[in-house]
Amino acid sequence: MRLRNAGVATAVAATILIPATAALAGPGTSTPGGPAPAFISEKAVNTTEAQAGPVPVPDVPDGISADKVLVIGLDGLRHDRIAAADAPNLDALIAHGTFGTSLLYTQPMAATSSGPGWSTIATGTWPDKHKVRNNTFAGKRYDLYPDFLTRLEKVNPAYSTYAAMDWRPLGDQGAFGPGIDARIVLDGDSDGYPVEDGRVIAVSEKVLRDRDPDVAFVSLGNVDITGHDSGAASQAYLNAIATVDTYVGRLLAAVQSRPAYPGERWTVIVTTDHGHTDAGGHGGSTIEERRTFVLAAGPGIAAGATPVGTRLVDVAATVFGQLGLPRPAGLDGRSIVLRSADPFDRLPLGRRVRETGIPAEVRGFTHTAPPGWSVDNRGLPSGGVEEWRGWSFTTDEFWSRAQRDQWRELFVRGRGVFAVADSDEWDDRPHGTGTFNSTLASAPYPVAGRHAVRIGYVTHYRQNGGQRAQVLVSFDRGRTKVVKAYTADAISKVESIPVAVPAGATRMTVRFRYSNADNDWYWAIDDLRVT
Repeated sequence: MRLRNAGVATAVAATILIPATAALAGPGTSTPGGPAPAFISEKAVNTTEAQAGPVPVPDVPDGISADKVLVIGLDGLRHDRIAAADAPNLDALIAHGTFGTSLLYTQPMAATSSGPGWSTIATGTWPDKHKVRNNTFAGKRYDLYPDFLTRLEKVNPAYSTYAAMDWRPLGDQGAFGPGIDARIVLDGDSDGYPVEDGRVIAVSEKVLRDRDPDVAFVSLGNVDITGHDSGAASQAYLNAIATVDTYVGRLLAAVQSRPAYPGERWTVIVTTDHGHTDAGGHGGSTIEERRTFVLAAGPGIAAGATPVGTRLVDVAATVFGQLGLPRPAGLDGRSIVLRSADPFDRLPLGRRVRETGIPAEVRGFTHTAPPGWSVDNRGLPSGGVEEWRGWSFTTDEFWSRAQRDQWRELFVRGRGVFAVADSDEWDDRPHGTGTFNSTLASAPYPVAGRHAVRIGYVTHYRQNGGQRAQVLVSFDRGRTKVVKAYTADAISKVESIPVAVPAGATRMTVRFRYSNADNDWYWAIDDLRVT
């Protein structure tokens, strides 16, 4: 074992936050085939070595922190199939941790494929930053947005990092880069994922038990391959989940059997890169292909919580937060420990009224604004689709189900419940003469004693024809002033607008006016902040 002369974190009394392992039997029914090459790369030594059996345990340096994180990546695992599978370890993590489900982007931002999915997890950024849009990895910008293990090494090279994976492009393309202390890259496509998943687990449990990494990433591919072969609705897919659950149990058992475990604080994160259709396959825009999740258990992480605002980019930020480190600049994610202060996220949501493409059981919209907020529809003609009469409050799933492949799925920086003015969908039923006109007004913000403030929000806007989208402010119920006008698309954009405060003003109201709009398109906003 390689030692480092670095400051060692002081051990404290154990906090047992990992649920007891429930299934430690070996993997299901697959019989390993012939040996496959193991690519074991370290910063100090880069080798490609053919192995006749188990992958040799790499030389992982001693860690420096009592706070440690294990990230488990389960390729192509649809979270809505976990409950139907025999998966006691995942069930226990869900019960003892925070389980945040969400949906992916679609084209033209990126395909619901492994390259973009794992890049989003690794870098903590969306595809419009990391630039991986499909499995070719063309245009990748890992130089600007590296994986969370590489980032950690840049923050402090004394941290001990480990990664093991059996989808080879993750290593070859640098999604998890060569700067990681110990990196094992196997080839499940060539040698079979049932075999390679087992080899990844066998070496990783030894590393977790007998070595001292601070942060480890372990990725397994067989659930995804089973989804392709048999479909997510099949018993074979449930069997694959059951098998990978035993692997999760083995990793948890390895952590708990560490001699130093009583003095350590472990966080376990489980996630996936994309979903699957019932018949099998992904890459498209159906809800089933877009399903993802982040499941985390550890210090400060609420047990049994199912927050509405979790996103796939939150994995990297959570790793840093659980180590007690600040979130790196440029990340789109936030720690799963944090809870939304957005008043939209506390709104009770109802079922469809007129929309036909949304399942009746899906709750996802309301016209009722948060306390202090209001919607002015005095310029809106009668009729139209009820769900989209004026500004509405909705979710990604409800809104994108209304009409696929019109870029609604690209509002990736919206979280939980957000506000939408959708003239395109409203126009799908007969309505009175005139165009869509609606204004959303915020609750008043205190500005007394301020010379200037900054309005921040996330926006997703598509321009068409003569429609207008304006941000306005008023002080103490005075005249409104336009501070921002959109004349072109603004796709999932973070805005920050400086506003001067008049002398003596005490309160400011922000308005979002969407007017002169007809069929095509819409405006969505979320997370309004005045600082």
